[in-house]
Amino acid sequence: MDCLITMLILCIFYANTVSFATDTLSRNKLLRDGDTLVSNGRTYALGFFSPGNSQKRYVGIWFNKVPEQTVVWVANRNNPINDSSLGVLKVDGRGNLAIFNGNSSNQVWSTSVPILITDNISSPTVICKLLDSGNLVLAHENKGDILWQSFDYPTHTIISGMKTGFNRKTGFNWSLTSWKSPDDPSSGDFVLSLDGRAPESFLSKGSTVVWRTGPWNGQTWNGIPLMTSNFIFHYSFLNSPDEISFTYTSNNNSIFDRLYLDHLGLFHRATWFEDSRRWNVFFSAPGDACEHYGKCGAFGRCNSNNAMICSCLPGYEPKSQVDWDLKDGSQGCVRKRALLCGNGDGFLKLEKVKLPDTSNARVDMSLGIKDCKIECRNNCSCTGYSNAYLNGSGCMAWFGNLSDVKEFTEGGQDLFVRVDAIELEESKRHSKGSLTKKKLVLLCVLVVVGLLALISAFYYFFKRVKGRGFERKERLQNLLFDLPSSGTNEGTNTTFDLPVFDLNSIMVATSNFSIVNKLGEGGFGPVYKGKLSDGREIAVKRLLKNSGQGLTEFKNEIILIAKIQHRNLVQVLGFCVEEEEKMLVYEYMQNKSLDFHLFDQTRSTLLDWGMRRDIILGIARGVLYLHQDSRLRIIHRDLKASNVLLDAEMNPKISDFGMARIFGGNQTQANTDRVVGTFGYMSPEYAMDGLFSIKSDVFSFGVLLLEIISGKKNTGFYCEDPSMNLIKHAWELWRGGRPLELVDCVMASSFPEQEVVKFIQVGILCVQEKANDRPTMSSAIFMLSNETTIPNPGQPAFILTRNPNHPNSSSASVNEMSTTIVEGR
Repeated sequence: MDCLITMLILCIFYANTVSFATDTLSRNKLLRDGDTLVSNGRTYALGFFSPGNSQKRYVGIWFNKVPEQTVVWVANRNNPINDSSLGVLKVDGRGNLAIFNGNSSNQVWSTSVPILITDNISSPTVICKLLDSGNLVLAHENKGDILWQSFDYPTHTIISGMKTGFNRKTGFNWSLTSWKSPDDPSSGDFVLSLDGRAPESFLSKGSTVVWRTGPWNGQTWNGIPLMTSNFIFHYSFLNSPDEISFTYTSNNNSIFDRLYLDHLGLFHRATWFEDSRRWNVFFSAPGDACEHYGKCGAFGRCNSNNAMICSCLPGYEPKSQVDWDLKDGSQGCVRKRALLCGNGDGFLKLEKVKLPDTSNARVDMSLGIKDCKIECRNNCSCTGYSNAYLNGSGCMAWFGNLSDVKEFTEGGQDLFVRVDAIELEESKRHSKGSLTKKKLVLLCVLVVVGLLALISAFYYFFKRVKGRGFERKERLQNLLFDLPSSGTNEGTNTTFDLPVFDLNSIMVATSNFSIVNKLGEGGFGPVYKGKLSDGREIAVKRLLKNSGQGLTEFKNEIILIAKIQHRNLVQVLGFCVEEEEKMLVYEYMQNKSLDFHLFDQTRSTLLDWGMRRDIILGIARGVLYLHQDSRLRIIHRDLKASNVLLDAEMNPKISDFGMARIFGGNQTQANTDRVVGTFGYMSPEYAMDGLFSIKSDVFSFGVLLLEIISGKKNTGFYCEDPSMNLIKHAWELWRGGRPLELVDCVMASSFPEQEVVKFIQVGILCVQEKANDRPTMSSAIFMLSNETTIPNPGQPAFILTRNPNHPNSSSASVNEMSTTIVEGR
């Protein structure tokens, strides 16, 4: 009998226990420790957890697809359960979500929503649901109206769709509070909140401000230049009579990103990188010394690049010179002279600064910068003004101390500081004196350079006479002009005007070629990211030492790139030849190469049809410029996905001109015994006979177009037939009247079918077997960009296919007399 009763109790218990596969917890159902709710898209999970080395149990929400458990919200952060066998989460009889420690009489946490649910059959049923946004909601099951949501009660993390801010009518505050430690999620010492009086957020420890974001500038926070909206992430700010709030959203659910406040009082933005299986932190604040609030006091400014990081604003001097000399600027600055308002006073501009603390500022979005100046000048209490937004709109004026000003090398805004008449006059004299001083310095430099030139000429002459060789400049000329021909026509002018970088500046920029800065490696050597002393980001291609490989291409690229410039061609900033080093310096492309995104299952989801279309057209315009619009007619010869780089706005830029050849004005094709390029992109006449022309680039463009649409590599495409490549597959789908089956599945059906079919048709036209049948790039662009009649494509070339017995090899019928240099994919 006792056994039967026990079995009956167990049946009742398990009947009230929630299933593991659901995202919903209905009334009086139980979620016990060990069970989880999982959102519909399996993005987030909710359940009991123990942080770090703690044995205490909490109910939290975390990223379900990230292997490193990363909690973004905690329900009972200040009321843990001490035993993992006792925790229960349920929607109670009154419709509240509650956590119990062992039994229904020991409640440790509840939503405390004033709802009364009766047993009347007509009463709405309350359910708890974990949404795929990570928001946990209480709602009426049939009505769908939300009664409570976790997004209204953030803990230490903001995820996409959440907000921080202040409700001006109710006084409700959406703020972040740090954990006490990695093992303890209870409320810590640090709070990040958006001040209801000012358009910026403040990080505080108790009543002490630690750091602030700077005011909202229409795009992001003025004090965080790195935190910019882009095609993936978007930041928005609401300032209305009802509320002031900041919201951050992600346009792609497969990207896991978070803003969070750690237990040490640092505010971070991090994105999960699946390749490296780690969280990549994009910024942390406060970072350098100048980000700590009030480092240089009232009317001081801070610059972490200076030895004496604190200085006073124009018209001010240190309040305590002794403290200032001891590098303690916390007491700030005071006016040098009393301000006589209306007696010749005015404003001096500070550029690229973090605007002062806005607690004593007023914002008027109806005023432009000119009216802002007039309003500030007419009020003797106004100490400075600025545009509210980066686009030039709005007026922000300060009435009182100008505190926590930081100078940036990039970013920031202009601040106009009120100064007296004497300071204005001194500033004008200083500007004139600076110009005179610059002229004097320039004259001295010219004299010194002239003397050095005479000494150098004598020195080199002496070295020649003694037969002791030539110095670096002559070796550089030999390298650039005495190498084997780069394929330019006889008589082609090979002069160039690119800057020469010295080795030391390159080593400093790349942190001595640190592995951390390595972007990748090509056939001729590694590529590193660097940052020059003027703040410009660069990419450095470093040829392998003591190797003749790539010298011809090195010379070729220097000569070519100095003569061409187009928005869809990557810019080479200069080169370096010193000791055994040979390097090319490019502009840095923030979004790496096209193949980095296109052939990755996660990153390719960011490439919607509009973006792919723009990339295709951008590449086409770049190739057209090379073929037709530049001063030279240039055949690229190695157009492929890895040689298309993407800037911050995902604009494509063709790179790597080491294989390129220059044609004369009337020349249409050439022959080579040195076939260079990449399997899968080479036209048949080039691969087999060494014949190349503008139509061989058109073939490569066609392959690239089909790859962009399909998201598949030409030489890595097997389908059911191991000998099948992408061109052959596209052709068979086209002949079978099923071209849309070629489209990358990550785009689902969110694309204009007629336009995509047109692009596929043009792509197949470009890869036709006979060069004469292929369109020129100008014709291809016209067909892609306009509504016009497009001819039916003929048989494409299938000569480059994978060998089914050797997955890493490719087969091509190439003239036996040719020397083939081919890069693998």
